[in-house]
Amino acid sequence: MPGALQDRAVLVTGATGGLGAAAAVACAEAGATVVLLGRRVAALNRVYDAARAVGPEPALYPLDLEGASPDDYDQLAQVLEREFGRLDGLLHCAAEFKGLTPLAHTDPADFARALHVDLTARWWLTQACLPLLAKSDLGAAVFVLDDPARTSGAFWGGYGLAQAAQAALIGMLQAELGEAGPRISGLRLGPMRTGLRARAYQANADTEARPPGEYAAACVELLSAAGMAWRGRVREVAAA
Repeated sequence: MPGALQDRAVLVTGATGGLGAAAAVACAEAGATVVLLGRRVAALNRVYDAARAVGPEPALYPLDLEGASPDDYDQLAQVLEREFGRLDGLLHCAAEFKGLTPLAHTDPADFARALHVDLTARWWLTQACLPLLAKSDLGAAVFVLDDPARTSGAFWGGYGLAQAAQAALIGMLQAELGEAGPRISGLRLGPMRTGLRARAYQANADTEARPPGEYAAACVELLSAAGMAWRGRVREVAAA
């Protein structure tokens, strides 16, 4: 979608992951200045190089969502406001999943970590960025979600519960913001070849999974004006 995000500022979390990296590069190619958020600086630099090769110069913001506090997100919002004056898009790709485990045997710390990174941290960041998104005529927060038919089943633990809660959050928050406020939507993708999926499925038997790059265009679309039809809703997208 060339030019779909021209002169826009887009924040991508989990920018060093499979989908996050692919989406960040696609957003840059669509004309956006992408703010790359992730834990590992070396990995962020690699995504920076890839995005810079196809679009405007990105920005790096190293941050560990597990340990970040609401004050850290407020500070991030202040930096974004100082640099850009607004935020046009927020794409939530960061996720935490240790692997399939019976609830009765789940380590309490792992359970809490999954709920925090996959739900609480996403909300804290969104809450901090809402005033900036409201300053944009395109302001959109997009939550990348997993398939509830799978993650509401046995052994998905805190990660699965967080997926269900996010789906509820999208409709709840949009109802509060109304039609004039920032656009909140979900993006539920088909089977994707990532490290997270590899923790649940054997790679050599997972023939349905597609490369993350095949879903990058859907991320751009939901962040762009074309995604307005999905305000307050979850869009399901199969691989290209």
